[in-house]
Amino acid sequence: MRPVKGLGLAVLVLLVLGASGCRRAPAPPSPEYEQATKRWSSLYAQKLDGAYLDPATGEIEALLQRVPADSVDSVAAQDLLRRIDEGRTRMMAAAAEQQRAVESAQALPTSDPSQTGIAQPEALPSEAPVDAGLGDAGMVGPQVGTPASELVAGFRGCFQRAMPVQVEGRGMREGWKLSDRASCRLEFPSHADTMVLIEDGRVLALLPTSEMRTVQRYADGGVVSSDAGR
Repeated sequence: MRPVKGLGLAVLVLLVLGASGCRRAPAPPSPEYEQATKRWSSLYAQKLDGAYLDPATGEIEALLQRVPADSVDSVAAQDLLRRIDEGRTRMMAAAAEQQRAVESAQALPTSDPSQTGIAQPEALPSEAPVDAGLGDAGMVGPQVGTPASELVAGFRGCFQRAMPVQVEGRGMREGWKLSDRASCRLEFPSHADTMVLIEDGRVLALLPTSEMRTVQRYADGGVVSSDAGR
């Protein structure tokens, strides 16, 4: 019986060695993943969070979806797909919120100097209308989404802080206007008689002053409202 036991032990050792020899090695790195990560890194470096809404992101996602499930890059590919999807959702929500903010700001905002402690700026003297053709030679000027910091040091110093504006449904917002210097009005004719509203460090909306209502409150509680341009 002793030889039989030795034979059984040898067979058992062979079975164990055979089982360990059947393990499959992981698939090699995925060229699709390598190409996708390079393209995504380049795109994000150029457009930052705007990359999530760029059409080229769809091609990058297609590459990531072709990474084999048994590849060593499979988990990383799925993680990048998830981050791109979450980033796209976040940016679409932010864009929708900004659109709602613009629509809300256009619903007849009011300026109220009594709520800010800032003196009412003097009315600008009337000037002859500027020839529309001069605008083609000037700069574009601040637009919706322009960083507020550019109003301080950019645009040839032609924009100055005005009184804050009470926006219905959003509260008080910082306001800027075009300087009354003739050179500035020639440079940015499309921004004359326009209030530039700021929210979260960027331009929220450009509103004609003719669509704004000025409300003055007195110490005795009286209120005087006047519609500009009407």
